Amino acid sequence: MTLASTSSQLPTTIGELRVSGWQSRTVKEELRANLLARLGEGEQVFPGIIGYEDTVLPAVENAILAGQDLVFLGERGQAKTRMARQLIGLLDETIPVLRGGELNDDPYAPISPSGRAAVEERGDDAPIDWLPRDRRYAEKLATPDITIADLIGEVDPVRVAEGRYLSDELTLHYGLIPRANRGIFAINELPDLAERIQVGLLNILEERDVQIRGFVVRLPLDLFVVASANPEDYTSRGRIITPLKDRLGSQIRTHYPRTLEHEIEIVRQEKQRFAGDEAPAIVVPPFIEELVAELTHLARRSPEISQRSGVSVRVSVANSEVLEAAALKRAVRLGEAVASPRISDLGAVIASTTGKVELETVGDESPEERVVERLITKALYTTFGRQVDIDDLDDVIVAFEDGLVIETGDRVPSREYVRWMREVPGMPEAVRRLGAYDVTDGAEEPAVVASAVEFLLEGLHLSRRINKDRVGGGVRYSR
Repeated sequence: MTLASTSSQLPTTIGELRVSGWQSRTVKEELRANLLARLGEGEQVFPGIIGYEDTVLPAVENAILAGQDLVFLGERGQAKTRMARQLIGLLDETIPVLRGGELNDDPYAPISPSGRAAVEERGDDAPIDWLPRDRRYAEKLATPDITIADLIGEVDPVRVAEGRYLSDELTLHYGLIPRANRGIFAINELPDLAERIQVGLLNILEERDVQIRGFVVRLPLDLFVVASANPEDYTSRGRIITPLKDRLGSQIRTHYPRTLEHEIEIVRQEKQRFAGDEAPAIVVPPFIEELVAELTHLARRSPEISQRSGVSVRVSVANSEVLEAAALKRAVRLGEAVASPRISDLGAVIASTTGKVELETVGDESPEERVVERLITKALYTTFGRQVDIDDLDDVIVAFEDGLVIETGDRVPSREYVRWMREVPGMPEAVRRLGAYDVTDGAEEPAVVASAVEFLLEGLHLSRRINKDRVGGGVRYSR
């Protein structure tokens, strides 16, 4: 039961809480009830999670409704931690906790020594506080140096120095897991946790009896446990011990976006945005967005890149960000009001891609750069084939056969591309089909026109219809 009241109207003592009719329920009961309510109202359960609607999310919902702890199994950058954190939204807005209790004690059934002492001393007059949902989530990244004391607890030397005896349970300092009582505990990269520590984790979750420096402390903790792991970790850095894996009820396999549309949508959602400055506006044409997504999808299928470590969506996000940065830098230098990424900016994504992929083989002097360059070329050619019917560019090809020469580059103003577009037969229609015109008034945006013209020219070159030569700081296209 939840109390939908303002903070000033909420009960402040155990007695007032009894009168209000509030009843205790476990975290799993709470998550289950709130999930059912959200599903019944047709609300989105995991906002911002894209591409999992028919695969991962139904399995997560089933695990919650079944009252099972779960483990997300997937490569890096597959929103495992984000989904764990979004479970907070399925908790009650606030819950009552016993004031002075160390372990988010239920006012009706405290488990910490200080909480039990408060109830014994004051009974129904014992004060309570209201804990918000965001403070009921604890997260820990598993590392080999984690100790049992970190997770479960240890004798506090300060309390011993204050005069308490070691036999006094009040000398104990509880670790992260007990302090997550009545909440969600998430542990990332679980296989990195030493097996002896995993045994301790199993003990506190299953048998509840935990020894801390000789103390046998029974802690009936109320937890919903979420773990994450990379499949590669099962065979390299470590593994999840079988008893613990058995305790985590559902193993849910995550995956990378399976369509370009999902990849693009995630990039739009995740890329950084800067407000408040006077920088030129940035417009990213759809064909550039698709090219960035295609590059990542090709990397995920490339035999030259290790698929065991995965190619994260962060590659697409980072590439989109650096392309916008390159376009912005050019617009500032040229004094243009709008910035739009061009094909000539693609060299910038080499730096943002190489650090996020691992090669299968090494041996060349700079293999990553060459592999990424090949993938960029293939992504551009593939995107061009989807976006453009080359038969529609016959007039443009004829113009080059008649001696047309165009030199592009980072220092060429957008207005020059507009002039070329207008002078070359067939080019305006091709640019329009790529979406370089304002859909409301039909006006051309020079920066986007420049991006479209470079895309068309490079596509014709990759299709072997025109030649390309590097000159100075740019490129010359001719027949």
